Amino acid sequence: MVLRIFGLSGVVTVVSLVVALLYGGPEALVLCAILGILEVSLSFDNAVINATVLERMSEFWQKIFLTIGVVIAVFGMRLVFPLAIVWITAGLNPVEAFDLALNPPPDDAATFPDGSPSYETLLTDAHPQIAAFGGMFLALLFLNFIFEERDITWLSWLEKPLAKAGKLDMASVVVSGIGLVLIAELVAHDEDRATVLLSGLLGMITYIAVDGLGSMFHTEDLENPSGGPSELVKATGKAGFFLFLYLEVLDASFSFDGVIGAFAITSDPIIIALGLGLIGAMFVRSITVYLVRKGTLSEYVYLEHGAHWAIGALAVILLVSIGVHIDEIITGLVGVAFIGAAFITSIIRNRREGDPDEVEKERSVTPVG
Repeated sequence: MVLRIFGLSGVVTVVSLVVALLYGGPEALVLCAILGILEVSLSFDNAVINATVLERMSEFWQKIFLTIGVVIAVFGMRLVFPLAIVWITAGLNPVEAFDLALNPPPDDAATFPDGSPSYETLLTDAHPQIAAFGGMFLALLFLNFIFEERDITWLSWLEKPLAKAGKLDMASVVVSGIGLVLIAELVAHDEDRATVLLSGLLGMITYIAVDGLGSMFHTEDLENPSGGPSELVKATGKAGFFLFLYLEVLDASFSFDGVIGAFAITSDPIIIALGLGLIGAMFVRSITVYLVRKGTLSEYVYLEHGAHWAIGALAVILLVSIGVHIDEIITGLVGVAFIGAAFITSIIRNRREGDPDEVEKERSVTPVG
């Protein structure tokens, strides 16, 4: 099964590396490989979250996301999105933006000899808007998860008090709104404050709208009212469509840091599309499929928790990066650390569950989870 799931990603990786080699020589090959590794490391938590949502979708909508959704992720977010940001913010048409991307200034300077900004500079200048939108979207995703009471908790000493605080109506919106104001006032530069507030607000509205539409058409399983997906009831029709839309916006939010971070390595849109898009996005797709097919999230129950804490950390990093540069390596390592810790503690929990003496001992001290 592993070969079947990851085989296509392996083939795409080889083809992408060959294309990079033919396009720009050995240097382009190395840069493409680095970008692919960067995207996978930054997006592993994305794969975990994708899997939790994908489990709720019918087989038809799963196939739609894993085909059309991946095309949107590869070409839309990793190639068209950066170009769109440039042509919107700089007032260029798409052809001019693409030409600007393919023809950077000599010696990778920030401006051309005539003083006009480079493609990389224009995209970097748009970072506050991008980070505010994506950061607030991910912040609401994290807060809605952490403010909900659950039978199983990971960081119980923190998650249980937060779940109690979440009984306050719209707690996640209140906390995220306060956070946005603080970021705009304390972190953003003076000239970016209004833009950050507006972009962050749009990020919040987008999350509330997409999540709300998905919930509106969600079919609840009467035998499983706790909210977890069952094998009998899956999201179809409008419910499946809005979950698909939710996943696409979620992927876009995860992609922001990767796309921006890629410019620390290269500003060539072709290399970025090959590395982030084809190699990175395809492996994230394969990891998502693997988690769903193997039932890994059911077996390692803390993975979903770890992924959401990684999302919370990513949201904070994105928002702080509005005014302070944060190395992309730190972003990747934080996500990997949360996922790794959740995986290890899941294994420990499973071993305790399999040992009657350990289970009885744990129950006498504190409830499991």
